[in-house]
Amino acid sequence: MFQKYCELYTVNKTLENIILAFLETSLAEWTAVLAGILYVILISYRMISAWFFALVSALVYVYLCYTSNLFLETGLQFFYVIMAIYGWFKWNKESSEKEGLITRWTIKAHAINISLSTFLFLSLGFVFDNYTSQANPYTDAFSTVFSLGATYMVTKKVLENWIYWVVIDAVCIYLFASRELYLTAVLFFIYTLIALFGYFQWRRKFISQTIL
Repeated sequence: MFQKYCELYTVNKTLENIILAFLETSLAEWTAVLAGILYVILISYRMISAWFFALVSALVYVYLCYTSNLFLETGLQFFYVIMAIYGWFKWNKESSEKEGLITRWTIKAHAINISLSTFLFLSLGFVFDNYTSQANPYTDAFSTVFSLGATYMVTKKVLENWIYWVVIDAVCIYLFASRELYLTAVLFFIYTLIALFGYFQWRRKFISQTIL
């Protein structure tokens, strides 16, 4: 009985801490989270305005990740800033000429991407684990490296980008929760669901364009 009481107390205390963390969430994190959600929703509908919200979210996360000692994630957010600008210009050019078609990568292309990304994330994880104060080095390295390729795939409208994001976002739930950025962890849970939705949205579009 006493053990069950202790377990119940521990669960209630954890939930209480999480609720308090939400209430104490900074305006900066709320801004980054809401902008991030708008980005993923709009990108699933292939709307160019998505890149503006991607830029806002990435700029705020540069600060949040750096102050949380997530140095690899900070670098990734800088990359997102650049890709948000690149994505806007590329999609804007496509819309002025013709709607950019959704494409697919070959199995060989995915194999190369996964192999190189795995090598890079293990190498970066080892370096940051042994020579820096980086928190969760291997987890952060995984999300950082694989996000580079997935983001590039979004700008090129590659269908399979959403499958990568489902895995990446699931890993990021743990990463940010471990740094007590609970609202951001919830954001990545929402991202995971939207990534599934985005995949089926883009897949329907891909099928329809191949029939025409």
